[in-house]
Amino acid sequence: MRVFVTGATGNIGSKVVRELIAAGHQVTGLCRSEEKASALAAAGAEVHRGSITDPDSLKQAAARSDGIIHLAFNHDFSRFVQNCEDDRLVIRALGSVLAGSKRPLIVTSGTPIANTVPGEPAKEDNATVGTDTHPRAASEEAAALLAAEGVNVSVVRLPQVHDPITQGLLTPAIAMYRDKGVCTYVGDGLNRWPAAHVLDVARLYRLAIERAEPNAKYHAVAEEGVPMRHVVEAIGRRLNLPVKSIAADEAPNYYGWLARFAGYDMPASSAQTRKTLGWKPNSPGLLTDLEQLQVSAP
Repeated sequence: MRVFVTGATGNIGSKVVRELIAAGHQVTGLCRSEEKASALAAAGAEVHRGSITDPDSLKQAAARSDGIIHLAFNHDFSRFVQNCEDDRLVIRALGSVLAGSKRPLIVTSGTPIANTVPGEPAKEDNATVGTDTHPRAASEEAAALLAAEGVNVSVVRLPQVHDPITQGLLTPAIAMYRDKGVCTYVGDGLNRWPAAHVLDVARLYRLAIERAEPNAKYHAVAEEGVPMRHVVEAIGRRLNLPVKSIAADEAPNYYGWLARFAGYDMPASSAQTRKTLGWKPNSPGLLTDLEQLQVSAP
């Protein structure tokens, strides 16, 4: 299969590219940087020069593919809402060349989209929230419109994807802790965040595009929910910083744009995904990677 991967040079995308190539697929990766293009080519992928802001370029690569994995996303979370709306447009552009074919498109979302039963883990077949509750729902709304038009589209929902270098939303939180000189969690810190190692996630994307099941929802979740207190304590030990609790009403002032996530309880199940795809995550857990967190001098 010739697979077009957006975000092919990112932390997740680069692992997906290697996973696909190792399984015998041909990969075309979207890239706008000369330096990253060299690394992508060295990995064995064809380089497609362009960006997610150029819909014509996206359509050209999509038209030449047997399937698409869409991972690219602007991770400037200070403008999260706009980035999610931009992703809606990208998904629309990618899907526009697939209508009437069976070629699969996998789009990326987040597990909190399906946290619709308070206190219970998000499940793949749960009802989902709208953009008024979680902006990333824009990606799934775009996918649903494509599915209604006959596009073979499915969704991979991500938790906090980690290795010792990056850990999803925890990466900017860690930078904030270092800047403030203290690591904090909200309230009792028992709110849970799901997690998965990047190598396990890459394998799931490969399994999902090989299956090419229309309108499927997959949860790339290895750990259903790690209490934030445990996460923050692990970070504090690694950074040699004090750890303390703050009240919920203090979170906006302390966390800024991260406040919308900091105290959120968002466990997620992957039971259906594991059964459907035969996916068995086997890489280190989040706390293990945080204990090995790569840190440089401030």
